[in-house]
Amino acid sequence: MITFRSVSKAYGEGAARTTALHPLDLDISAGEVFGIIGHSGAGKSTLIRLINGIERASGGSLVVDGEDVTTLDDDRLRALRRRIGMIFQHFNLLSSKTVAANVAFPLRLAGGLDRAAIDARVAALLERVGLSAHAGKYPSQLSGGQKQRVGIARALACDPKVLLCDEATSALDPQTTASVLHLLAELNRELGLTIVLITHEMDVVRRVCDRVAVLDAGRLVESGAVADVFLHPRHATTRRFVLESEHVDEGERGEDLARADGRIVRLTFRGEATYAPLLGRVARASGVDFNILSGRIDRIKDTPYGQLTLAFSGGDVDAALRELGAADVTVEVVR
Repeated sequence: MITFRSVSKAYGEGAARTTALHPLDLDISAGEVFGIIGHSGAGKSTLIRLINGIERASGGSLVVDGEDVTTLDDDRLRALRRRIGMIFQHFNLLSSKTVAANVAFPLRLAGGLDRAAIDARVAALLERVGLSAHAGKYPSQLSGGQKQRVGIARALACDPKVLLCDEATSALDPQTTASVLHLLAELNRELGLTIVLITHEMDVVRRVCDRVAVLDAGRLVESGAVADVFLHPRHATTRRFVLESEHVDEGERGEDLARADGRIVRLTFRGEATYAPLLGRVARASGVDFNILSGRIDRIKDTPYGQLTLAFSGGDVDAALRELGAADVTVEVVR
């Protein structure tokens, strides 16, 4: 659905020229939820605005739904934008218009529908996002989560193929964030929408995304399936995001590991192996003792996973690690 080839973006000229995005290649498939994560200033907002032409690339080729955005004139770009919805961190609703009028606004701009058809479309969208009872209210009368649902309904008004989410949950509390992410996941499944979601929160990526790209200082430093990137991060920036999502201080973790005796191993379980009583069985068979230094059991989208850092001592540690590996457990020797 979306293909970046050597796409870059810079602002200014000469000595004042600043590179926001260094040349990058990226493919986003139709129907997937693709996360783009990075700290403030990493270039993620610039990247997402290139997709609908709010920003124009300085170099490279960017193809969206078969059209190269970098070559489109204004008329063709406007036509493409009708196939791309966008929701924003701070909602960007029109305060002087009702909820229904906000959702109807892009339909009126696009033209082609009479008032009855627009009203029917707006009613269906508000029902889909759970706001039918609030159609006549104004944005100031809504909670943050309700405002974002209006933003989602408005973004869906013209029946887009792609939905861009620019820090869509950053202004929301955890409970409201969960409900909005659940709604986005439903829309992805039911409508086949391709969703591109930018965030600085690894937990958001873990909950809804299929794949993820990590940006650092305008460079693409890592990408892949969320489970692979989250459980086995290769780049230092990605590792920091994972530790932040676990509320772990890297220095303190290093001190804890230094104080532990024996061989330190990180075990990663996925799927049904997460719930199997492997450790006890392996410990009895190999005669090893183990000390749990850290661990978590959770889900990445719909897949359960577990990750434990253990200190093994006594018995036959090598035999224990071989048996764990044979049971589809990923074994990484830390020390």
